[in-house]
Amino acid sequence: MITSRDMRALEMNSEYYGVSRLQLMENAGKSVADEIASRFKPKNTRVAVFCGSGGNGGDGFVVARHLTCLGFKVEVILAGKSSDIVDEETQRNWLALQALKNTISLHEVYDSTLIPDVKAEAVVDALLGIGLKGTLRPPILQLVEKINQMKAFRVSVDVPTGINSDSGEVLGDAVRANLTVTFHKTKPGLTKAEEYVGELIVRDVGLPNDFERFAGPGDVSLVVKPRPPEVHKGDFGRLLVVGGSEVFSGAPALVAMAALRAGVDLTYIAAPEKTARAISSMSPALITVKLDGKHLNSRNIPIIKRYLETSTAVVMGPGLGLHRETKEAVEEIMKLIEEEKTPLLLDADGLKAFAEFKWKVDFPLVLTPHAGEYEILTGRKLPKDLEQRAEKVQKTARKLGVTMLLKGPVDVISDGKRVKFNFTGNPGMTVGGTGDVLSGIVGAFLAQEADPFEAAVAGAFVNGAAGDFVWSEKGYHMIPTDILEWVPHVMDDPMSHLKVRKSAP
Repeated sequence: MITSRDMRALEMNSEYYGVSRLQLMENAGKSVADEIASRFKPKNTRVAVFCGSGGNGGDGFVVARHLTCLGFKVEVILAGKSSDIVDEETQRNWLALQALKNTISLHEVYDSTLIPDVKAEAVVDALLGIGLKGTLRPPILQLVEKINQMKAFRVSVDVPTGINSDSGEVLGDAVRANLTVTFHKTKPGLTKAEEYVGELIVRDVGLPNDFERFAGPGDVSLVVKPRPPEVHKGDFGRLLVVGGSEVFSGAPALVAMAALRAGVDLTYIAAPEKTARAISSMSPALITVKLDGKHLNSRNIPIIKRYLETSTAVVMGPGLGLHRETKEAVEEIMKLIEEEKTPLLLDADGLKAFAEFKWKVDFPLVLTPHAGEYEILTGRKLPKDLEQRAEKVQKTARKLGVTMLLKGPVDVISDGKRVKFNFTGNPGMTVGGTGDVLSGIVGAFLAQEADPFEAAVAGAFVNGAAGDFVWSEKGYHMIPTDILEWVPHVMDDPMSHLKVRKSAP
């Protein structure tokens, strides 16, 4: 099965990997037309196709065109005005019907009084499709009533209009279909609304199952939240970064700056006092918490606990160092985090510390090792074969109860159940600091309450895609702050990476 949000993300990723929404729409519409043609003879059958102005309506326009080609008498009833069609693929298929006006009767119903008195032996419901949340409104509601009143064989495209495709809830009223043709995979709600679904057929529309394992722009759309005008400071998360030592100050600063670029409202960097002062001088946007000592130690726990209580996620590890008392403090902080159930990302020295005392956790934890750190964590080397790597990462993630983002030429992400591969990024990103940028992006998504697996997948894509844009400008002569500048662009328009994907190494 596949949920409506995952299906929309998959369609977006499909476009990114070369199978356009127009192709998917064509395949979907033809598959419905084929089902009708297998049940009725063209010469004896009139077909009324009720269409919305979105993607489901576009499927309906394709159905109408293919049925006309087969000799059926077809009428199309559009819910609304054709000028209101904003979906590009739907608009193109509507235009294709204009040349067939002498063959296909077209009706635009933007008021319930305009519903035509159509006669048909078969009716196609292509009004709304997946993702319906609110109750039906005019003229859709009246069109649904009209469809149910007709003495005809009713075919719903993907999901009967009025049914929530995820929950199966009937939202006011719904088409009572004799046949529902859904695409790629069954939607959860279809199994809970059988009296409305009728016979259920799942048809392939050209989406390879492998696409479900590839990270893409659709994964970014799952975690990027809209910002309504009435939001307040803190509504988009507060990220606590625990890192830095007497030697390393840049790593935690990069984490915080990346998180701010990725949309988190506030970041706090808890670092040893001298390091914190150095970080404060880098940017007025960086808030530092000054810790006693030259490196993280157990005496710092009370102040970290205070900030932990107001933070919505934590990134711990970058630049920490591996002093004995630092590793002890990491364990203590993790116990506090587990009590609070606060999402945590462990990277770099935090990962290495965790390797010494690791336990199966009971809170959202993301680990971001490269191959060497994975070996430290598990005591095992990773195979070179990508599928075998994925199996190992999945097994380790399941054993520890974590989401793991294995960094490499192809990133492997798993939460023990799901597995995804990310192909963005380039060899120039071996420069120090790019992993800290990644941690900040993923940390920002965690702070905004994203699912840990989805946060890791989207973060890997955004970080790598931003690096590819830098490569397109500077070649391999990049530094991590270059990547920061491209993060907002990728988040706002993840499909834009197509411009560099074809040429990126």
